[in-house]
Amino acid sequence: MQQRLKHNGFVPYSAPSLRILLSAAVLILLITRPAQAYIGPGAGFAVLGSFLVMFVAMFSAVLALFTWPLRYLIRAIRHSATYKKARIKRFIVLGLDGMDPTLADKFLAEGKLPNFDRLRQKGCFKKLATTLPPISPVAWSSFTTASNPGKHNIYDFLTRDKHSYLPTLSSVSIRPPTRMLKMGRYRFPIGKPDIRLLRKGRPFWSILGEHQIFSNIIRVPITFPPEKFHGVLLSAMCVPDLQGSQGTFSFYTTKAEENVEHISGQQFQLQKNNGSLKGRLIGPANSFLKDNPVMSCPFEVTAGRSTDEAFIKFNRQSHKLKKGTYTGWIPVQFKAAFGIKVHGICRILLLKTNPDFEMYVTPINIDPAKPAMPIAHPVFYSTYFAKRQGPFATLGLAEDTWALNANILKDGDFIQQCQTSDTEREEMFFDALDKLKHGLCVCVFDGTDRIQHTFWRYIDENHPARKESTAEIQYEKTIENLYRDMDRLVGKLTDKYDDDQTVIMIISDHGFNSFRRGVDLNRWLEENSYLHLKEDGREKKYLGGVDWSKTRAFAIGLAGIYLNIKGRESQGIVQPGNEAEQLRDELAEKLTGLIDAETGQPAVKQAYNSSKVYKGPYKTEAPDVIVGYTKGYRVSWEAAVGQVTDKIFHDNTKAWSGDHCIDHTLVPGVLFCNRPVKTESPQLIDIGPTVLDMFGMKVPAYMDGKPLALVNGSANSTPKVSAKQIDSRGKSENVSKKTTA
Repeated sequence: MQQRLKHNGFVPYSAPSLRILLSAAVLILLITRPAQAYIGPGAGFAVLGSFLVMFVAMFSAVLALFTWPLRYLIRAIRHSATYKKARIKRFIVLGLDGMDPTLADKFLAEGKLPNFDRLRQKGCFKKLATTLPPISPVAWSSFTTASNPGKHNIYDFLTRDKHSYLPTLSSVSIRPPTRMLKMGRYRFPIGKPDIRLLRKGRPFWSILGEHQIFSNIIRVPITFPPEKFHGVLLSAMCVPDLQGSQGTFSFYTTKAEENVEHISGQQFQLQKNNGSLKGRLIGPANSFLKDNPVMSCPFEVTAGRSTDEAFIKFNRQSHKLKKGTYTGWIPVQFKAAFGIKVHGICRILLLKTNPDFEMYVTPINIDPAKPAMPIAHPVFYSTYFAKRQGPFATLGLAEDTWALNANILKDGDFIQQCQTSDTEREEMFFDALDKLKHGLCVCVFDGTDRIQHTFWRYIDENHPARKESTAEIQYEKTIENLYRDMDRLVGKLTDKYDDDQTVIMIISDHGFNSFRRGVDLNRWLEENSYLHLKEDGREKKYLGGVDWSKTRAFAIGLAGIYLNIKGRESQGIVQPGNEAEQLRDELAEKLTGLIDAETGQPAVKQAYNSSKVYKGPYKTEAPDVIVGYTKGYRVSWEAAVGQVTDKIFHDNTKAWSGDHCIDHTLVPGVLFCNRPVKTESPQLIDIGPTVLDMFGMKVPAYMDGKPLALVNGSANSTPKVSAKQIDSRGKSENVSKKTTA
């Protein structure tokens, strides 16, 4: 696809490119727009569409095509005026989710990150203050809006439904059309689904767009559904899979096992039939039919020539499976109604063939070439990448940590997933950079976060999940190797842009630390008479065992504690106002310094009354108490899903062994820049205002962040080290010694 999309504005396409692009746009507009419920109990994916909506969308696309010359002229005039004030041509932000400054310091001192070191010598390396709480959706929302959570309304991955108390996804609301045309067992939507981003506040790139500064935003968390602005965007965190979840894998086996439950996973027993195995891939609920039955795609597995091979056939196509090796992305179709199909993609890993057959299937992702939901702006942007580099992961949390926790995937299998995702991201990033003449490019890589979450047990000798077997020793350098590979990426970037008209920043949203022990907040609340259970309520998930008539406080999610306030929660008993405020203070005071009797160590560094730490119109939506844990502790797995156990502290024996859900002062992120930064204590919320300032724009008063003081030129001049001189493990080959000018 000979794309000619320039990232400093709209530029005419060649005739073949224009035909391809228009065809892709029309194809997407003809695809129905599904919706889903919240992530949690009862999550689904309803296939919805409207002929009127499709007609209007097609008309708008054609209108935009024929009016582009006038719009191009207007933008060119405004673009010229804007750049007279700008001090740079390009601003590039490379986000490495979770990169930790302490580990970066260690590897820098050992000479293992030569490209990061070159950036540090030329510009700076500083710790970057994160958010309270230091949780990815919170931090990246603050980065995007340059504001505290009280202004953007994101405090956690989850919040609670104030009526049902069930967990709901905090960033997205998806509702089906309210009107349906019923014809027998079929139902046809009138109108379109309401897919709404719950993050408030304006992204700083939207302000750039008002001044005709073009932005490329690739996989920045909490950008689903995509917002319109002058630029292109591919959504990330909280994009669902086709089942409407944040990632539900499937495990197929011939072994008969009863009552097997996996968090974020499904297990199915395959049936033998005439020498083959038959099963079904599970898709979304079919909202075109009464009672919303789940759609599925039948498949058949047959033996290969060796015990390490097999073949799987579905949708009339056969695919070879090789033990221990993932397939590429395979298209999957689910038939919703006559002429209507929902498209997804998945990868398959053959685990065993003998004596029992075992097969893993990734969560079925939305197909970027035929997206069933809006995952990009403009809508054809995902199709462009799919045509250019092939299918790629669209799921917000693409790396399947839950399958690793469940021991379905082994360490090596999981590393392959992470490497594939980062490789896909790298192709997108450098495609965007190739077109970046003027403007902003932001791209976030997830591998640093996912690998540190799951391989921290290999660098923490005292971790309960650490494995000492010889076979596992090979993974002790997994995190180090990851940092080395990010160093290679940085070298590739800085080789491409080594000029005084480009600002490059490498940032992370938070750092990392060990997660050895979990704290069951609900059990602590129960022992201190703030929460009461029904007689059979213990161990029930999603707060299903709580007696609300006696409960004053409860925990759900990763951030903290909610009060059961009268008039706010459906069965609230705490009076709003003074009583609620006193209870917040009381809980914060009692939790601060909480001691783990088993280890004798403090588990909580500081608990915060949220009404005193946030400011903005949405501060009342926060958990009432935010818990900042000490190193080694985090909310327990059980408390996060509203389950009350029989003790407060639990060893964490899962592969997910590292975390950042602790006190924000203990896990700052990183800031590397190709220019010296004079600001003593930079914050994540300062990045957006810095971008605006460098492009000559006034920072809006509602933003909490302030422009960082960047120095023109570098503090030190060092010989250029080519990325080609750095191998994939980050080792320098025949690199000349640095000299100071």
